[in-house]
Amino acid sequence: MPSFHLDAFDAYTVAIIVFFVGKHLNTRINLLRTYNIPEPVTGGLIATLCTWVLFQSGIEISFDMTERDLLLVYFFTAIGLNARFSDLLSGGRPLFTLLGLTISFMLLQNVVGVSGATLLGMNPELGLLAGTASLVGGHGTAIAWAPEFVEQGVNGAMEIGVASATLGLVIASVIGGPIAQFLITRNNLKSTEGDASEGIVSLAKEDEVGTVEYTSLMAVVLTLHIAIMGGWYLNQLLTMQGFKLPLFVTCLLSGIVLSNTVPKIFPKLYWPARTKSLAIISDFSLGLFLTMSLMSMQLWTIAELAGPLIVILLLQTVAAIGFILWILFRLMGGNYQAAVLSAGFGGFAMGATPTAIANMTAVTKAHGQAPLAFIILPLVAAFFVDVSNSFILKFGLEVLR
Repeated sequence: MPSFHLDAFDAYTVAIIVFFVGKHLNTRINLLRTYNIPEPVTGGLIATLCTWVLFQSGIEISFDMTERDLLLVYFFTAIGLNARFSDLLSGGRPLFTLLGLTISFMLLQNVVGVSGATLLGMNPELGLLAGTASLVGGHGTAIAWAPEFVEQGVNGAMEIGVASATLGLVIASVIGGPIAQFLITRNNLKSTEGDASEGIVSLAKEDEVGTVEYTSLMAVVLTLHIAIMGGWYLNQLLTMQGFKLPLFVTCLLSGIVLSNTVPKIFPKLYWPARTKSLAIISDFSLGLFLTMSLMSMQLWTIAELAGPLIVILLLQTVAAIGFILWILFRLMGGNYQAAVLSAGFGGFAMGATPTAIANMTAVTKAHGQAPLAFIILPLVAAFFVDVSNSFILKFGLEVLR
């Protein structure tokens, strides 16, 4: 079979084209806008279907995803730079309520996965792998923990984890918007925060400052790189202590620490947090990361792991939707903010935090701002979840050993 591998530069270029295809389709197809499907999802899924058709025709297309991983680090570091300790205080009770609900759901997700695998006559550890290891945890966690599962007899743990995370990402991309639309329509909910938001950093639109010029963009890139360097060293230190966290998590933490210390120590120093320039780079990184993640899926490799794995993921999807509609939405207040959070929760419960942010952004662009949702969900989904997941997975593997 002839195969074509696109290097990092070509894959990056194609991803931009695919993004604009998705944006164009979203402007032309009302159904996509009605159910708040993000532009990267539309374009990315169209692209991956095209590569699948080519594969069926005897041509294999693959992509170098090196740049995608860097975009993920940029995105989470930007979230960290925008976070203020005062945000934690302003989040208050909703933040800790969401954290409690998230940990509860993570336990439920592993119970569903292990139960499904057991009922299907499979290794119960595989159900744990198709639980928080690959769904809430995403690709990074699935890859990082694959050797632990291999040690406990799960053959092909890497492939299974990646396949589960990939399918979960697709599911997460398409369920968040419809869930929010259903809740908004059924409960006649409206935003109390003004017009529809534009972009991620506009969660605090009134705080966005500065003009966009090449020097401001360079300052943002420099600040991001300094924070990323700090996150990398922290990640290495934690790894040496036997504590595994994806690089983007430690970069997020590095950004939070720097943004809450440097401006206070050096008050006259220009610090590009919550600026329009950072918003542009953050939005760009998120959009292109999701586009590349979806367009690079090789559906033919997932098909080889189909059957029982798909059954488990269907059970996980039903559990996630039920948890969101009957528990999370109500306990988070049953209002418009809760509906936006529901879209986001669907995004990271089955996929990844960038998917959650993209889902919420699509909803707020259509229905109005929800600033609190953009403050508390990234903190829970991108930081607390990965830390909690490490302990939950350790506990789960010990129980099943």
